[in-house]
Amino acid sequence: MKATLESKKSAQNHSIHDVIISGAGPVGLFLACELALAKCSVLMLEKAENPHTPLKQIPFGIRGLSAPTIEALYRRGLLNELEIYKHLKNPHSNAVQGPRRQAGHFAGIPFHDGDIDTSQWRYRLPSSTDTSLISEMKELETVLACRTASLGVAIKRGLAITDFHQTGDGVTVQAGGQSYQSKWLVGCDGSRSIVRKAGGFEFAGTEPEFTGYSAKVDITNPEKLSPGRNVTSRGMYLQSQPGYLAIQDFDSGAFHHSGKPITLEHVQEVLRRISNTDVTIGALHFATTWTDRARQATTYRNGRVLLAGDAAHIHSPLGGQGLNLGLGDAMNLGWKLAATIQKKAPEGLLDSYHTERHPIGVQVLDWSRAQVAIMRPDPHARALNAIVRDLMNTHDGATYIAGRVWGVFTHYNPGGDHPLVGHSVPNFEFEDGARIGELMHDGQGILLDFDMNASLKTLASEYGDQMKYVSGRAKEQLGLSAVLIRPDGFIAWASDSEPNEQSIRQAVALWFA
Repeated sequence: MKATLESKKSAQNHSIHDVIISGAGPVGLFLACELALAKCSVLMLEKAENPHTPLKQIPFGIRGLSAPTIEALYRRGLLNELEIYKHLKNPHSNAVQGPRRQAGHFAGIPFHDGDIDTSQWRYRLPSSTDTSLISEMKELETVLACRTASLGVAIKRGLAITDFHQTGDGVTVQAGGQSYQSKWLVGCDGSRSIVRKAGGFEFAGTEPEFTGYSAKVDITNPEKLSPGRNVTSRGMYLQSQPGYLAIQDFDSGAFHHSGKPITLEHVQEVLRRISNTDVTIGALHFATTWTDRARQATTYRNGRVLLAGDAAHIHSPLGGQGLNLGLGDAMNLGWKLAATIQKKAPEGLLDSYHTERHPIGVQVLDWSRAQVAIMRPDPHARALNAIVRDLMNTHDGATYIAGRVWGVFTHYNPGGDHPLVGHSVPNFEFEDGARIGELMHDGQGILLDFDMNASLKTLASEYGDQMKYVSGRAKEQLGLSAVLIRPDGFIAWASDSEPNEQSIRQAVALWFA
């Protein structure tokens, strides 16, 4: 009897954390950083014992970081930790490297630096961070894991959540035969999210049109394959580096959902059929499948349970926007959940997470579906593909596509008269060389006053550690006199003239308690 009681006691974890995060990928890690930065206690539960899977190795683990992601990392002092950023000669320059350098693609159709008119992006200053960067998933996770460790976040690996129960006061989580207590639970546990399934979230969307393959192989006769991305009458194949393959087979996702093993013979058959060659695969080292299934949780919150990243939305990896979408979720949610935990949140603040991020997810899912629609191996898709290709070869077309792919157009609709409200704050550079993004490492909101208005300084002081007052002239102010910046770097209020005290106080009260 004594042994039984001791066993039950050991299986019960009595520490009550502010937040338990399920999943220690980039989204979960970045969210943990944001919460810990705000002095919340966080426990991360990750089912994988080894964080570095083959899919996170080069080239499968290469990801394009978009403008909002780069800005978010920069504003938290994390961008400098990435090797790619360290090696840039001028990290704040968007200089073109050759007039026809490929800068990205839409459905495999390239757009080029020389065709992009960045003057159309009104709020991007010379001091702005890059619009896109290439990063390794493994390195990004390592940088984020190091930051979480420095902030005191505990990560328990090899522990998958199996169930949970929530009340009005908190959440009890079951994982690895143990019980953990928290005030809130956030599912960052990927497309097969247990948190989403156990939490009863509706996951609405569309079924796949293709099975995608990512494989590392030895090819006996690689000269039979054309270089680059090739859209054929039967699908698409891409040899990004010698021996690394990506294939799209428009089988409505049948093989992916069949549960059959991915054999050398099968990959070779699919590659031969789609490439219309007799190419031979000598060895299969690694392979996985994926689809363009596009689904999204109809709500990102159920009581004390929230979703972020692939747990909240899935789509094809075309264009590489999934990681950026998830990191945007984390940046938006972190400060709002922290303020709620610390009872510093005005009414409705946490609900604004779903209100702001769900529409962004809708846009990305539709963007993914649009790419699939013009990649189908049929005459209608080829006709659309040709028209889109022509449009992308114009300055306006390339600028629009680049702006969407790089997230330059990302904004929210929080209300407000000024056109800058809801947009990411421009990286204002002050006369002493400091930049606004470098003043946001502590995760506080900022009341930025270009005219050194005494009443604004007084207002900021009323909100203690939620907001700080920054004053001074900038090299380029875009005609602004004052700006209210949320902790995530988005603008809550702006004025071109003498600030109206009632207007600024209403905006502050909307986002800060």
